[in-house]
Amino acid sequence: MFSISPSRPCLYLTSVTKDRLPVFRTDAVKTIVCAALDEARKSAGFALLAYVIMLDHLHWITDSERTASDVLKFVNGIASRRVIDYLKEQGYVSSLEKLRHCERARRYRYSLWQHHPNARLLPTENVLWRRVHYTHNNPVRAGFVDKAVDYRWSSVRCWNGQVLEDEPLRMDLDRILLRKR
Repeated sequence: MFSISPSRPCLYLTSVTKDRLPVFRTDAVKTIVCAALDEARKSAGFALLAYVIMLDHLHWITDSERTASDVLKFVNGIASRRVIDYLKEQGYVSSLEKLRHCERARRYRYSLWQHHPNARLLPTENVLWRRVHYTHNNPVRAGFVDKAVDYRWSSVRCWNGQVLEDEPLRMDLDRILLRKR
């Protein structure tokens, strides 16, 4: 368990799809992204504290046990492989064409992500609360739902103690010591 401080901040990370393509339109793809986030956190050993999946981007908050670039490599790498494999298996040729690029050194042909991710430090509990609120209200601002709790693809219910039986992704809130919870 840890407390947030300038010497032990949380990280607020954002990954945006290539050309802001709305790759995360379907529940099937969002489910794949949730599973990828879960796999990445287990593989890399970081805490997942909050998240939201939008049509063309993903926000998540983690501890700072690993560097932002390290966490991004785990999450983006696993999510990219899983989503691109799904698109191939389902025969989404036009979607794959939109993600195509020149073959790179490691011989991959598709990129799910823009290569300019955003990472911010959250050095205080106050800053964390603002980012959690911003993250959870992203679907409301986008007009997807009227109330944040109605959007299935975020951690808002975990933070409100209203976890669904089939919650797509659970948070590691027991790993962080918060005064205002």
